[in-house]
Amino acid sequence: MELITKAPKGTRDIIPGESEKWTMVENVMANEAELNGFSEIRTPVFEHTELFLRSVGDTTDVVEKQMYTFEDKGGRSITLRPEGTAGAVRAMLENGMPNNGYPIKLYYKTSCYRYEKPQAGRLRELHQFGVEMFGAAEPVADAQVIMLGMSIFERLGLKDDVQLAINSIGCPTCRAEYHKALKTYFTEHKEELCETCNSRLERNPMRILDCKSPICGALAKNAPKITEYLCDDCAAHFEKVKSLLTEVGIEFTVDPGLVRGLDYYTRTVFEFPSSRFGYALGGGGRYDGLVEEIGGKPTPALGFGLGFDHIMLALKEAGTEFPTESKCDLYIASMGEAAQLKAFKLVGELHRSGVAADCDLCGRGLKAQMKYADKVGARYTIVLGDNEIESGKAELKNMKTGEKKKISIGEDFLDAYLTETTAQDDLAF
Repeated sequence: MELITKAPKGTRDIIPGESEKWTMVENVMANEAELNGFSEIRTPVFEHTELFLRSVGDTTDVVEKQMYTFEDKGGRSITLRPEGTAGAVRAMLENGMPNNGYPIKLYYKTSCYRYEKPQAGRLRELHQFGVEMFGAAEPVADAQVIMLGMSIFERLGLKDDVQLAINSIGCPTCRAEYHKALKTYFTEHKEELCETCNSRLERNPMRILDCKSPICGALAKNAPKITEYLCDDCAAHFEKVKSLLTEVGIEFTVDPGLVRGLDYYTRTVFEFPSSRFGYALGGGGRYDGLVEEIGGKPTPALGFGLGFDHIMLALKEAGTEFPTESKCDLYIASMGEAAQLKAFKLVGELHRSGVAADCDLCGRGLKAQMKYADKVGARYTIVLGDNEIESGKAELKNMKTGEKKKISIGEDFLDAYLTETTAQDDLAF
């Protein structure tokens, strides 16, 4: 029988065996964020399209080519979130978080949606861990956010495989002069630019620097550098960020061509590339004008996004070993209806006490039950039949050592089980 349908192109299922690894990585990221004072936020999977048009930028690839936008039954234009920052800003403002004082520190684990050609580590449904900080204008905030990202990679065992590239793309004042220089340069090569970049030439020539076309990319390498046009304030800010990173021992390279793919960035931008794996595992920067653009008061802000899909691929390529823990401490096999009922009641008692336990739910024979217990990695097993029900005792078997011990299955079962398994674990240790 054929499936009615398959998962849509560019999506994937994260099934048991993989999902546990994802959870472990998520927990590392969340723990590091919370150590730095960040709290979790969860935002809707879709927003009004206007939010992304105003924040992401109408000259970006995301808006021009990749957004999943549709009209709902009420005639409203709705878009599946293509990135996490805009929704976090909207939620921060709508829920009055500034009333509690600055800085506001948020993190999220989320899915984003972009219609692009699927490839290894980059799907149409992409998974992301992000942090956002609002109300902190000082360079030390930039350094802390970058340091948080690097500490996550260190905790994941990727410290030696991930680099840091940084740049400053200035503020609106110094970017205005830079845009003029870019426009002059690219106008001389107008015939060589792709159709998309020709449309960007008038509206936002910086977007040409982010074009994936090999020809446009080659032209961009010889284009004027933003670092040559920074105003005094932006230059001083960038120098302080570099100084702070050096102070805490974080190595970096300055990449004048790094502009990031979204229009809301200002001043410091950064990426976490990997020369070993050949792709970036995340990036971010400042977006000091975004809060005001969305409708709030002028508020400095910054953050980053890490790509789960790329990180999980990197961990696999690095041969990372994840600890495997049994999901079943005790499996109670049964023979006969009375034994099955007893097993069911004992398992319920164990669950209420926080013990992972299971019993037969498929009407299997004893041999098949024991085979299943072995497959799920049960640490201990008990077999119940008429004799065990009558005597009130059963054999507890340690599946690792083969050692057996008679224990009560009466009212004192839980105490007997916990006492015996703790003693055996201590002995094994």
